Amino acid sequence: MPEAQTQPAGVAGTPRTGAVVPVLAFAGIVVALMQTLVIPLIPELPKLLHASASDATWAITATLLAGAVATPVMGRLGDMYGKRRMLLVSLGLLVAGSVVCGLSDALVPMVIGRTLQGLSSGVIALGISIMRDELPAERLGGATALMSASLGVGGALGLPAAALLAEYADWHVLFWTSAGMGVLATVLVVTFVPESSVRTGGRFDVVGAAGLSAGLVALLLAISKGGDWGWDSGRVEGLFGMATAVLLAWGWWELRHAAPLVDLRVTAGRQVLLTNLASAVFGFAMFAMSLVLPQLLQLPEATGYGLGQSMLAVGLVLGPSGLVMMAFAPLSARISKTRGPKVTLMLGAVVVAAGYALGVVLMSAVWQLVLVSSVIGAGIGLAYGAMPTLIMAAVPVSETAAANSLNTLMRAIGTSISSAMAGVILAQLTTGFGPLTLPSQNGFRVVLGIGAAAALVALAVAAFLPGRRPAPVTPPARPLAAARSGS
Repeated sequence: MPEAQTQPAGVAGTPRTGAVVPVLAFAGIVVALMQTLVIPLIPELPKLLHASASDATWAITATLLAGAVATPVMGRLGDMYGKRRMLLVSLGLLVAGSVVCGLSDALVPMVIGRTLQGLSSGVIALGISIMRDELPAERLGGATALMSASLGVGGALGLPAAALLAEYADWHVLFWTSAGMGVLATVLVVTFVPESSVRTGGRFDVVGAAGLSAGLVALLLAISKGGDWGWDSGRVEGLFGMATAVLLAWGWWELRHAAPLVDLRVTAGRQVLLTNLASAVFGFAMFAMSLVLPQLLQLPEATGYGLGQSMLAVGLVLGPSGLVMMAFAPLSARISKTRGPKVTLMLGAVVVAAGYALGVVLMSAVWQLVLVSSVIGAGIGLAYGAMPTLIMAAVPVSETAAANSLNTLMRAIGTSISSAMAGVILAQLTTGFGPLTLPSQNGFRVVLGIGAAAALVALAVAAFLPGRRPAPVTPPARPLAAARSGS
């Protein structure tokens, strides 16, 4: 691996550096909003796009696939050519995709726009990496915890806003709002975020990027479309087989390449490997809440367990969980500083498991679901805040963006598997309601129980992490004039 080329880094405490944390957190929230933007539109997408229900789901799937490809690639490019530069490229793709969607009335341009939006998914990992380079050690823990939690914060807070806009305005306004927020985030990054001074240089691993992209697309396409195409269909089995073969070949290539896209020797280290595994399990656990609670809230009261609420009410019920995640991010950093990030991650897992256990028995009133989502949000805020601290303590400074990107990718893979598994369970455990077949209350309880079990698995994985508290990495200082120039 080429040696990192380090020029003097920024001085924390200048006006420019002092704004880095809120600006990067805002950029992360804007990207997370993109993920939940279309949720209120899902039932109407076939009609809005003049497409079949199965074809309309590509507006969701395309974003997932694009994000899986972009996250590790943008991380490596950030390490090589500048994290701020790749952050601006990502935000530019978000704006471009939002504009395309805002002008769309058909499936193909919508899928193109959603793909461009998905390519912005590397923003959070890049933001965490910039914080490592620019902030002093005493501020780094709280800042990275907030940035890591912004994925959940933006998703939870964006749902009520998106539902409100979808209910009372033309649906295109959702995407024009996203474009406007993306432009604002871009201007703020240009104004306040200096370019990171830590770079690896070298050549980009094109073969590694192509191999990882092909393997991930095959894997996630099989997972996300398995329910529609049939899990035992030749198409799905072929995609799983292709994913296995391509990812094995990719691993062989990465281990032999002088400057790999992902340094597998670093990621195979105990701390990084176990943190990534815990991230995948947490991604699985987090999404179970997003699948179950909205359906419980919206099903008719006549079912005996549905609460008959609108999509706007769904957003208002889930919104507090985002505020709780944000509130618990500094607590996560404080616990990590005093007891170590391993303890914080384990505590987060326990709280998430407790939240899901509450959900199994408390699902008959709106206030109960607010309580359940808030408890789960607290656990996620604790756990997500600890993950980047564990990753950054175990990788060289020159690998920060790539390592954080891989960690973010593992969450996305866990989320995709959760969505697919919950879909299968809810399709099997059903009840009749007039001419309709709806998921049964027991089906929802099974999914919530699996969410609790996944959190306990994450607890068990975290228990094997090294117990000592890693020393924070302090970036080198650079002159005040250089910090102000953003060079």
